Amino acid sequence: MLLCVALAKALTKRQDSPEYAQYDCVEKIMSEKCPFQFDLMNPEKMSRGVPFDEFKTLREQCPVALQDSDKGEYWAITRREDVDFVSKNPQIFSSSENLAHPQPGGEDPESLEIMKQLIINMDPPDHIKYRKVVKNAFTGRAVDALEPMMREFAKDIIDKIASKGECEFVSQVAAEMPLFVICSLTEMPAEKRQTFSDLVDIMIGMDDPEMNVSQEDGQMAAAQVFEIAMELAVTHKAVPKEGTVLNALLNGTVEGEGLSEFEFCSFFLILIAGGVETTRTATAQGMRLLMEHPQELQKLVDDPSLIAGAVEEILRFYPSFNYMQRTAMQDVTVGDKDIKQGDIVRVYYPSVNHDPDIFGDDAEEFNVTRANEMPDLRNQHRTFGIGQHFCLGSHLARKELTIMFEEIIPRLRNPKLVGEPKNLVSSFIPGIKEMFITFDPEQA
Repeated sequence: MLLCVALAKALTKRQDSPEYAQYDCVEKIMSEKCPFQFDLMNPEKMSRGVPFDEFKTLREQCPVALQDSDKGEYWAITRREDVDFVSKNPQIFSSSENLAHPQPGGEDPESLEIMKQLIINMDPPDHIKYRKVVKNAFTGRAVDALEPMMREFAKDIIDKIASKGECEFVSQVAAEMPLFVICSLTEMPAEKRQTFSDLVDIMIGMDDPEMNVSQEDGQMAAAQVFEIAMELAVTHKAVPKEGTVLNALLNGTVEGEGLSEFEFCSFFLILIAGGVETTRTATAQGMRLLMEHPQELQKLVDDPSLIAGAVEEILRFYPSFNYMQRTAMQDVTVGDKDIKQGDIVRVYYPSVNHDPDIFGDDAEEFNVTRANEMPDLRNQHRTFGIGQHFCLGSHLARKELTIMFEEIIPRLRNPKLVGEPKNLVSSFIPGIKEMFITFDPEQA
């Protein structure tokens, strides 16, 4: 994740190094390159929108494709059968060896080693041990217990804008619910929520030149998040509260030992800030899709019972992450290609989610009733991944999105975009930074 970048830089001093350690393996790739080169790691290109046409070409012509990037060659995996094979075999395809995201926290080996301690970059058996620490805080039962609180807050969000007939949707709507929920789960006081939101924005924006965030800014933001985490830990120990992520982290044990200060803070940063980032992206992109497909939006206005299924279609159509990275730990054949030990492999979720062999001839179309026609839709798309790294917060994200759209759709009538949304410049996260909309003002 991009947040890992800030974390490692906050904990280590930068050392001189000519190249990222993770790309030492590039020289080992000897296979012939795919004739279709689509520059999928270019942040500027990817910020213009997910390249579904390019993914279609790769799926059909070169589903395991050796691609170029400015940091070296890698394998782009675009077909579900192959994505699942990579994801379900961590002993062959490591998250730890060169991290789950291609941008290390520093150009020095020390930073790389620190980042390997983050749960997103762990392989079994460590990943399984640490995952158990917070698993109970994200069970369906635990999340369902939050619904009344989430529903009330969603109403408050819409109350603030409904009569105005316009808003900046990302900051005033999409970011609000995930921030509120995550802060509640971490027992964060209301007065710190905006500060926390600003710090997350700084860390997410480290790859976006328009946001003008320096490496030093990222370091400081990560350090401040650590300070917040430690303050919350002190407060929780004085007045414990069960059923929260904070409680799970502070009371969790791995092989009989509690989490160290670093482990606690890193869990806090990845699980908490990551939860804000991904659900905000899904909410904003979902609203954009509905406005760009007014006939689909009207179906939800006419029949709100379709909203939960529509959320699955939003998740399918526009995942919150473009890919995850793995490293081959041995020579292995994927599809019809021979991948060598040390090769970088990236699995592309948007491509999988648009495969007509799985989702039908209309896979490239946005269809809010798809879940009615395909009852197992939630298990067929790969937005939350699959295998050992399947998203812990998937049930929470679905609940947040469903509640938000159940409040948005009946009240923000005839919504329309004002200009083009301003996208995050990133090859990893298809986020929206700013999106102005208008709608019919709600009458008192």
